[in-house]
Amino acid sequence: MSFDPHRHDSYPDSVIEHVLKSVKSIALVGFSSNQSRPSFFVTKYLIERGYTLYPINPGLAGQDFFGAKVYASLNEVPGPIDMIDIFRNSEAAEDITDEALKLSPVPKVIWMQLGVRNDQAAEKAEAEGLTVIMNRCPKIEFGRFSGEIGWSGVNTGLISSKRPQMATNGIQKRTI
Repeated sequence: MSFDPHRHDSYPDSVIEHVLKSVKSIALVGFSSNQSRPSFFVTKYLIERGYTLYPINPGLAGQDFFGAKVYASLNEVPGPIDMIDIFRNSEAAEDITDEALKLSPVPKVIWMQLGVRNDQAAEKAEAEGLTVIMNRCPKIEFGRFSGEIGWSGVNTGLISSKRPQMATNGIQKRTI
């Protein structure tokens, strides 16, 4: 089967939802300690939703954020990683994907954040059997499927009778 880049122009909801339900551990490459950066609040959000997060940033290695230790590189993460979330530019995505493909076990998913697309990286990952999502944000997608994003008035196009769950810290949240 040859690589078709147009397959990555949009994704069926079932693919995104399956990824979000099946992964448990996420390495977020390009984590920032700056509270106004998307990688900071995406990390916090995903941890609050029950994912095990491994922030990756060589300049912050060894520090702790939200109970998660920051690592300098993917190969320093102590356990298996289900998904690599790339918060770097499109050019960097191929090298990050190459590093991910050398891990044992190999992750199940390569996810590139909004604005990040690298067809060469996607082709390599898919050739090894990984699922690839590009130009999407797992925080936004989780919020869309759980209904949380609707609390701010965004029409998700999904109808649900799920009730919000009150977290121990008093923050309302939903699950998918």
